[in-house]
Amino acid sequence: MDSLLIANRGEIARRVQRTAKRMGLRTIAVASELDRDAPFAREADELHVIGPAAPKDSYLKGDAIIELARARGADAIHPGYGFLSENADFAGAVEAAGLAFIGPTPETMRAVGGKLEARALAERAGVPLVPGSPPLADASQAAAEAERIGYPIMIKASAGGGGIGMTRVDGPKKLERAFAEAQRKGETFFGDGTVYLEKLIEHPAHVEVQILGDGHEVIALGDRDCTVQRRHQKVVEEAPSPRLSPELRAQMLEAAAELGRAARYRNAGTVEMIHGDGSFYFLEVNSRLQVEHPVTELVTGLDLVEQQIRIARGEGLPTLPEPPGGHAIEARICAEDPDKRFFPSPGRIELVHFPEHPHVRVDAGVASGSEVSPFYDSLLAKVIAWGKTRDEAIDRLRDYLAEARIEGLTSNLAVFPRVFAHEVFRAGTHDTSFLLTELGLKS
Repeated sequence: MDSLLIANRGEIARRVQRTAKRMGLRTIAVASELDRDAPFAREADELHVIGPAAPKDSYLKGDAIIELARARGADAIHPGYGFLSENADFAGAVEAAGLAFIGPTPETMRAVGGKLEARALAERAGVPLVPGSPPLADASQAAAEAERIGYPIMIKASAGGGGIGMTRVDGPKKLERAFAEAQRKGETFFGDGTVYLEKLIEHPAHVEVQILGDGHEVIALGDRDCTVQRRHQKVVEEAPSPRLSPELRAQMLEAAAELGRAARYRNAGTVEMIHGDGSFYFLEVNSRLQVEHPVTELVTGLDLVEQQIRIARGEGLPTLPEPPGGHAIEARICAEDPDKRFFPSPGRIELVHFPEHPHVRVDAGVASGSEVSPFYDSLLAKVIAWGKTRDEAIDRLRDYLAEARIEGLTSNLAVFPRVFAHEVFRAGTHDTSFLLTELGLKS
């Protein structure tokens, strides 16, 4: 493997480029017309503009991306996260074209990609499940299943992600409308209107396990806590979770590895769990690199992108180094207005200032002068701090963000001092409604 095409943009494209170049690979970037001058586009060894700004005309044009990769002599394609990263048909087409896909096999993607399929796999692997329903034919069946499971429930689009197609329902009066809405969103955003129910776990935490597999054996590298969220999307992530006992951590890591083995998992992936009442329950599998992977890298000493590439080259699983340990915490800096339900706030960035710090890492997709477009995700940068203890890591990140500057548009930078100062967060006892119930921030 000598050259790598990165089928993504922004901070993850820069992140993959950094490791690929260190490993001696030629990097090939694809960019929309809007992104032709973005930092990731300028820093690649080769840049090819692939279409207009809209993702469907550029970053989602799988056939065109594969054709370009073959024309430019690429050996592999890294999809990053989002866009085509969990598209089994794309992964299959990449391999059919004679290229390596830096990710799971198409078969594994299909086995874990739909929430219902993943639940069935988790059940066979013996992973604890939240009580739920089969696929629902209509609202009347949904009503019967909800009565059996017991309110409150979550109604979910099977193919959904990022909180889309997922609604809390507290009683039968709103169920029919929520069922229709979940069906509509599943069809609109994912081309699949399949809907099912799950029992709502009150005041949950969100804990996930990073796995690596070679198609035969699977190892669990550790856990992350991703409980601070808005609209079911993560804002602060840390490793390890502050809320797990050693016994529960061991159970959770083994359950995630066993699920990976059942799926014959290859490459990097994440098994997401709900934690509450001293127990954990399977949520879903993300068959790709996660946005929050840097916190795991800082406490394990592994470069997960390097491991992805090595596994794709057939080198198998790594010999794990002696980990640095300690604690790592990440803040997602987004072009969003916290006072307006975290709605995106696109525009031109006049100034970006992230100072150097020996224990703080910045994965940024923007620079001074960057245009932030409504066509793409609002993520601007991830800032990750390491410390010997959780308190030290939090304090370092808090102090660092007080010096950071993003000027010219509205960002969520002002939220983090409030999060890090709050006694509930400092105690590690917060739940997924923390931003609303403790800080009063609606999303």
